[in-house]
Amino acid sequence: MNEISQLFANKEFQILVSFFTSLFVAITAIPVIINISKLKDLMAEIEVRSSHEELTPTLGGVAIFAATLIAYFIWDNPNEGHEIHLTVAALIILFFLGIKDDILILAPNKKLYIQIAASLLLISFGDLRIANLYGLLGIHDINYISSIIFTTFIFISLTNAINLIDGIDGLAGSVGLLSSLIFSVLFFKLGLFAMATLSISLAGALFGFLKFNYSDKNKIFMGDTGSLIVGFLLSFFSVKYIAFNSDFIYNPNLGNDSPILVILILIIPLFDTLRVFILRLIEGNSPFKGDRKHMHHILIDLKLSHGQATFSLIFCNIILVALFFVFRYHLAINLLLLILFLCFLIYCSVGYFLSKNIDYQKIDRIQYTKIDKLKRLQLVEEKKVSSRLKDFESE
Repeated sequence: MNEISQLFANKEFQILVSFFTSLFVAITAIPVIINISKLKDLMAEIEVRSSHEELTPTLGGVAIFAATLIAYFIWDNPNEGHEIHLTVAALIILFFLGIKDDILILAPNKKLYIQIAASLLLISFGDLRIANLYGLLGIHDINYISSIIFTTFIFISLTNAINLIDGIDGLAGSVGLLSSLIFSVLFFKLGLFAMATLSISLAGALFGFLKFNYSDKNKIFMGDTGSLIVGFLLSFFSVKYIAFNSDFIYNPNLGNDSPILVILILIIPLFDTLRVFILRLIEGNSPFKGDRKHMHHILIDLKLSHGQATFSLIFCNIILVALFFVFRYHLAINLLLLILFLCFLIYCSVGYFLSKNIDYQKIDRIQYTKIDKLKRLQLVEEKKVSSRLKDFESE
């Protein structure tokens, strides 16, 4: 009996169980959500910018939310602190915001106000702030008001960046999975077991979600509910990791390059969002106006499959993070930042040259504008019938 008690008290065992519990809950819940969504017609709109041609359930975020919290709360985490309590409170706010937006569609300004309120709940009451940039661009300590504004900006930017890359199957989920796995290892090494458990619980939920996100027969999207939950949690992990490293002088497991590492972990949403915002401003458009200039859209329009496009981006992400750990102790923080800037220029150049090879006249998406639901269903059915006839003729 003592051996069993010791096993359940083991932190590595708890973290492992949390991952598989979250995975099981997600895999069990999502088929139910898919059936309910189809019965109640809670499907994604098909638009010109869409990379999909069939109506698909959008409430995968419900399963991600439930699986993550259930897997986290099965253990007693005495060192979790007030921050995680506030994070859960903020997640509940964002959960209902996402649900309403997925079903009824909310005005962007209302979504932004609620995101700011949820972020400030954690930042102000939990005193979770980035108060030091460790010499990045010559900046060290940041005063209290500036640190609150800066940290809020990070939460809003990262949360919405995850939403913006959720344009093809697997990308947002894979970014969230990779990031949460890396953060779980980092937190575990620092002895932050509650944070490690929460991040691995998110990883398990996303792993289960991806099984259905890639499915042809039982496909589901994470929707705004999922992207808000995933984005906010990744923002929380990022800010917590950077803030915790403030004692890097006294602890060999810490480092003053934590801001660079966080950028590399989340390089796909950060680089892509910055790139499309710059392009839209250059063209005289609002940075918030939707288009198909995202890197994942470019790859899809070049005839890559969703899986191939996602794998290409995630593979580059993994390589960059691996290179960081190889060279982190040999390069100063501002030199690392310069290398990051050069990587961004390369990323923009690759996007530019790839987009030049796309013949947008041959991309048949103009028929999928936002039209009434009955007409959308008719168009999708016509597409299916046409596809079946082609298959039959080829046989």
